[in-house]
Amino acid sequence: MAPLEPVKPLPGRSRVAVIHGDNRRKNVYEALSAIDDQILPKLQRKKYVVIKPNNVSTVNPLAATNVDAMCGILDYLAPRFKGPVVVAESSAGDTMEGFENFHYNRLVTEFRDRKVSLVDLNREAKYETIPLIDFDLHVVPVRLAARLLDPDAFIICSAILKTHNVVVATLSVKNMTLGAPLHYAPGETPKWNDKRKYHAGLRQTHYNMLLTAQKMQPFWGATVIDGFEGMEGNGPSSGTPVPSRLAIASTDYLAADRVGVEVMGIHADWLGYLRYCAQVGLGQYDLARIDAAGAPLASVRKTYRLHPDIERELQWMGPLEDLPPKLGKLGEKNYGVYS
Repeated sequence: MAPLEPVKPLPGRSRVAVIHGDNRRKNVYEALSAIDDQILPKLQRKKYVVIKPNNVSTVNPLAATNVDAMCGILDYLAPRFKGPVVVAESSAGDTMEGFENFHYNRLVTEFRDRKVSLVDLNREAKYETIPLIDFDLHVVPVRLAARLLDPDAFIICSAILKTHNVVVATLSVKNMTLGAPLHYAPGETPKWNDKRKYHAGLRQTHYNMLLTAQKMQPFWGATVIDGFEGMEGNGPSSGTPVPSRLAIASTDYLAADRVGVEVMGIHADWLGYLRYCAQVGLGQYDLARIDAAGAPLASVRKTYRLHPDIERELQWMGPLEDLPPKLGKLGEKNYGVYS
């Protein structure tokens, strides 16, 4: 695919830490520690920390952020930040059920002095509204969790290396943009789900993620992608494990994702939402302008098996053929109208 025309090129370079090892918790801690000088200046100005896990499933541990990865983040924060820490998620199902199934209550007890709390963003029900497009390219509103747009919060994304059934792969940017839209709380009627508004078509999904990322990116602090055990095949919920034994961290979410797809053996051009984010300067997606420190990427690369629908997923890259090719010619011929 030809390079997409930049709208707002990002100057400079971005740094990404890549840690390879046999201890998930230690990997995450060391990845964040490796970019300590980039995190601390922003962290010290914030009132509290929000950790956003990826719990798209509330029952499958492989599809969710492992509690040991969360412990690694809190190990990093413990000597550096004395304020409260909120673990906040808007799962596709019941968020609190996922917290219980994945033993997140352990975070509250083990890090009692860090004042850790677990928050279901759907139950909290505080939001800001932004416009998306639907399948017909009409504007529709979507509600994003207000806590993930709080200037007082240092937001840490806790993502996973996973393939995806719509957008090829899900890492940091996907975790944030599809974790932010809300749906009904348990017991609430009538039922509603703003996450579904993103799945409006191959092109529309990528563009809607861009719109959401543009809104959220000013509030992003740091991201750490847990690739200790990634997911291939039928991701993001039902794939099979890949023992990559990695942790990737950066204050640039897009650069972290670029390194992530590299170590998954995925062609970087295939992820439309990340390419769109790069076009508007939300982060660095050019691998030649990313300083990856730690494990050499070639030494840790594994080729992840993609979703069975990958050929259909990649149709976003082709021509749009929904409109007549000579639209507007009738007016030009009969009335001398030119656009």
